[in-house]
Formats: sequence, structure tokens, C-alpha cells
Amino acid sequence: MEIKVVTEDILGINTPAIIIGLYEDSKELDSVAKILDEAMGGAISQLRNDQEIKGSSGEFTLIHTLGRIPAQRILVSGLGRKNNFDLNTVRALMGNASRYLRAKGILSFCTTAYGIESGILKPVGCGQAIAEGAILGTYQFHNYRTNKENQGNTEEITIVSRESDLSGSLEIGVRQGEMIANGVALSRDMSNTPANDLTPSKMAEIATTVAREGNLDITILDRSNMEKLGMGALLGVARGSHQPPKLIALEYKGDPDRPKHVLGLIGKGVTFDTGGISLKPALNMENMKGDMTGGSSVIGAMKAISALKPKINVTGVVPTTENMPGGDAQRPGDIVRAMNNKTIEVINTDAEGRLILSDAMVYAVRKLGVSHMVDIATLTGAIIVSLGSVRIGVFGNNQEWIDQVVRTGNDGGERMWSFPMDDDYGEQLKSTFADMMNVGGKEAGSITAAKFLSEFTEGVPWVHLDIAGSYRMSVDKGWHVKGSSGGPVRTLINLALADSF
Repeated sequence: MEIKVVTEDILGINTPAIIIGLYEDSKELDSVAKILDEAMGGAISQLRNDQEIKGSSGEFTLIHTLGRIPAQRILVSGLGRKNNFDLNTVRALMGNASRYLRAKGILSFCTTAYGIESGILKPVGCGQAIAEGAILGTYQFHNYRTNKENQGNTEEITIVSRESDLSGSLEIGVRQGEMIANGVALSRDMSNTPANDLTPSKMAEIATTVAREGNLDITILDRSNMEKLGMGALLGVARGSHQPPKLIALEYKGDPDRPKHVLGLIGKGVTFDTGGISLKPALNMENMKGDMTGGSSVIGAMKAISALKPKINVTGVVPTTENMPGGDAQRPGDIVRAMNNKTIEVINTDAEGRLILSDAMVYAVRKLGVSHMVDIATLTGAIIVSLGSVRIGVFGNNQEWIDQVVRTGNDGGERMWSFPMDDDYGEQLKSTFADMMNVGGKEAGSITAAKFLSEFTEGVPWVHLDIAGSYRMSVDKGWHVKGSSGGPVRTLINLALADSF
């Protein structure tokens, strides 16, 4: 897909379609819509007055121009209520509109720079949102289809700016949006790939390619390295699988003058989760190929960060393994020792994500010097009960850092909700035989999982993102499509770009 910015008279552009937007609660047309309406003999305003165009979010009306202007069609898109208009509106609009036109075989079109002339949006942000929405909204994963006919995708998008002095900023935003969307697409590709192909070794191979292309430092630990470091929690999970576990560390050193100022991104990378000896039900188990979406989020974010080159140090750590039953698999009742020397009684082998994250978090701080940490994991079914697929559950040990992550996620449309972390919840993890259990019973399952992880933060500000409800999409909507959402890649990137900790 090519996205370009031009400064031209929109009435002179020869294109299969022009996208414009109308608000639900304002009958007044913006300047571009007025120009097109006049050229069309008032057709747009007539349809609006007749209530055939309402301007509600997600509404599309395709008008054929019949030769009145060089453009063959005008797609009138609903923007919803004006006071709700923001960058997420633009991002969602571009995803929905691009798919709508693609379904009609229209793979090239023109759009306006929404919200810039009114001053509601800044041009860099608008350009970025247009690119992200269009690229991610038309994402397709067809790697395993034999018949690949009729799978065309959007080829060219032209953004028309009426003000030449804003074109440069729009262009910058578009290029940033492309880099970010490419990172999300990589995460989606990995998460959508079946586990017979996406093994821990394959994740390490992909990370190696990202490191080479982005000039990142990379370290990959194998089983023997983990044994020397005392990573008994991670190794315990890996025992049931013949696929060797890996721990991947990617380092972007964008601010060498502040070597102790390091953002750490830790992603759960269970490439397939059967539950182990505590076997999951067969229904929907195929979706457990996506139990590594926390890890793919980190790798995708590191790809984009290396391209964007912010002045900050970012380290991504991905512990990756399968969780399988087998003759040597970890059993309920086993006790393992984590890298920080704490012992864990394994009550449920299906609570494996917190085990592999515990060693990865300690490693990130002790060996890689992480100063602020975010872990991302498809961790608990309980978060789905609490938040469904709409929001990401947020937990942490530092309110200022929690607020920063939540604000960044919400601003970017990856909506989040913060949960309490009272000490009382930790009481549920007490073990008779070890320092702690890996589960705390049926009550407050997402919180007790986070309380478990809080024992491995090594005293640095930490936030845990539980994405078990949001890592998969069941419908096409906005910039999301069916299948993997890619996880909160854009939030991780925006945290790095903001560098506000």
C-alpha cells in the first residue's frame, strides 16, 4: 500500500473514490464537503436533509458522480458526534472505509485530512491515524490458503491537504503510522500463525531478523543458560514439550547518555498452551496458539521502535515455550525455584504464564538494567469475565507509572482499566510448603495473578497488562480485523516515544 500526501484542488483529482466525513449532530458541511456538494448540485446536502445520511459512526453512503467531477464516486462517512471526534475516530474511519471500498473492488482512493482545518487535530497525528487505520483495517492473513484469488488489497491512498504548509507534517505522520502499523502487523502475523510452525525457536528466529534489520542487540538464552541462571519457574513449564524453550532479549540503545534509564517490555511467549497436566477443555483450544501474543507484541514494538529511533533505551524480553503434557511434564504439587530464589508450589499447571514471566522479569532487571517495566500477557480467563474483549486489565506497584500507561493506552484507542492491588489479595497465594502458590483460588483471579507477578519486580516501577480478553477479535471493526489484534503494540511504542517516566 502506498500512501501519499498532495496539495491539489480536490475537484481536479481523478480517482475511483473520495472519502469525506459528516458529523451526526451538525448539519453544516466542512469546506471540502461543501465544495463537492456544490459540484454535485447539492446532492450531499439533499441526502442529509432527507435523513438518508445521518452521520452516525460506521455509516457509509456511496454516491456516484456520473461525470460531474473527475472522481468517480464520493463515499460519505459518518463521524459520529462532534464532541467525541478524535484521532481514534479517524483511525476507525479509515479502517472501516478501506474495507468497505475493498469489498466493492475499489483499491485506490482519496481522502481528506480530517480535523486539521478546524484545529481539532494536529497534522502529524492525523497523518499517523490515517496510515494506521488503513493499513491495520485492511490487514489480511492468508499464508495458509491454497486459493489466493480475489484477495486484492488497497493499493494507493492519496491524502489531499488544502494547505501546503501542513503537507510536510502530514507526511511525517504518515511515515510514522506506517512504521507503527508494520510493527502491529508483525505481531498479528506471529499470533495468527499455527503452533506447528510458530515454535519457540521460530520466535527466536523472527526476533533475530528484527534485530538485524533494526540494528538491535540480541541475546537468546537456551535451556543450559537458564539452568545456570536458576530459572526454575520457566524451565518447569517447558518440561512437557520436546520444543526447546528460549528467552529472547532485544535491546534498543537510543540514549546511551542515560544507561540506567531503560524501559523494559516483557511479553509472555507460550506458543501453545494445552494447560499441561491441568489440561484445558478441547473447546476453543485452537485459540491457544495465540498465547504468545504478549511476546509478539514486544517483538512487534521493538521492530517499530528501531525504525522510529526515539531517544530512549528500550529492552524487550520474551520468555517462550510450549505448555504441554508429557512423561516429564510439570505436575500439580511440584515446587520450583525462580531466579530470585523464591520457591513456588505449582497448584495448577495451566497457570504457567506467570511462571515464565517471573524469571523473565527478574532477568530483565538484574541482567539488563531495566528501570521501568511493563509486562504483557494473555494471563487469566478471569479478565475476560471482568472486561470482555473491550478493555485491557491493568495492575501495578506504582500509581504514577500505572496512570501513565493507562493514559497512553486510552489515548491510542487501546482501552484500559486499572484494578486494585490490596495486600489482602496476596494472602490467597500463601503456601504450606513453599514461599507461595502459583494460583490463589477462584476469587479475584486476575488480581491474584498480578499479585504473584509483583513478587518478581525487583523493586522497579512495574505495570502488568492482562490481554487475555483483547488479544483476539471476533469481528472486523475499525482498525481491528478478525483474528489477532496484535496486542497493545501501539501503546508500547507510544510509551517509548513519550519517554515521560
